Amino acid sequence: MMDMDWNSLGFSYTPTDYRYVAIYHNGAWDAGMLSGDPSVVLSESACVLQYAQSCFEGLKAFSQEDGTVVCFRPDLNAARMADSCRRMEMPVFPEDRFLEAVDRTVRANRKWIPPYGSGASLYLRPFMFGTTPLIGVHSAEDFQFRMFATPVGPYFKGGIRPLRLRISDLDRAAPHGTGHIKASLNYAMSLYALTEAHALGFDENLYLDPATRTYVEETGGANVLFAAGDRLIVPLSDSILPSVTRRSLVYAAKHLLAMDVEERKVALDEVRGFTECGLCGTAAVIIPVAEINDHGKAISFAGYGPVIRKLRETLLGIQTGKLPAPEGWLRTIA
Repeated sequence: MMDMDWNSLGFSYTPTDYRYVAIYHNGAWDAGMLSGDPSVVLSESACVLQYAQSCFEGLKAFSQEDGTVVCFRPDLNAARMADSCRRMEMPVFPEDRFLEAVDRTVRANRKWIPPYGSGASLYLRPFMFGTTPLIGVHSAEDFQFRMFATPVGPYFKGGIRPLRLRISDLDRAAPHGTGHIKASLNYAMSLYALTEAHALGFDENLYLDPATRTYVEETGGANVLFAAGDRLIVPLSDSILPSVTRRSLVYAAKHLLAMDVEERKVALDEVRGFTECGLCGTAAVIIPVAEINDHGKAISFAGYGPVIRKLRETLLGIQTGKLPAPEGWLRTIA
């Protein structure tokens, strides 16, 4: 076990001992390997640097009370990354090899896994990018798949603090674009609006559908959920990222908590009638929202209300072994 203050970890990068690296060249992936070198060496004309041909994933490994280590639903990350690769004209990294890379990366960094009860976890970042040097606009022919691990604490420091969002006048994704995949460029597109939101005292932007600007989509880095009393309302759209956390929360709400769940388009006009709002994702799990500001008009919610609290406690309980997990949700690694 590392000599670290696990309880004080934030959500930031700490280099660990090993990362997994696989190279795609001449139409095939090599065998892959663990590397102790955190550096990536590229041509100045590498495709990823010129045209942002890249995608990524994020998932976590957790210590259990009995000393075992599990990863939460990595099969869904493997499948989503495969979808991202297909849309970005990148070679799919086989899903079984993705899971093997998860196992090898976690085991190689066993001493970096935060202990049970610390509230921290080992975050895994798989990513892929085009390395072929080029000037013309076209897909790379050579790629790297990499996966590093880093111990992390809560995404938002200071415990559970209800967030303030604002409706952005910019669009997160285009109709029929790349909003439904985890392309790196989606997040680059959100940085300008996020910086502006922070300067105005907000935590994040809430984006509306780019076609009509009347339906709620998501924030720059998380899906959004609403509650109306005991009902859970989940915005759906072809340009919303299919969050693993959101899908898990929806399943838990339906099948474990016996809640009524509506997955549908959600108009901004009806949001004022909802009692709770939360943002969900791998890093944050689910965090309450206190306010959505629509150009100076505040829409207020209950903060850390009973629905958001129940969903958060249920998912964290499953991840840490305090509650039984649905079949296939936890992959035992070490």
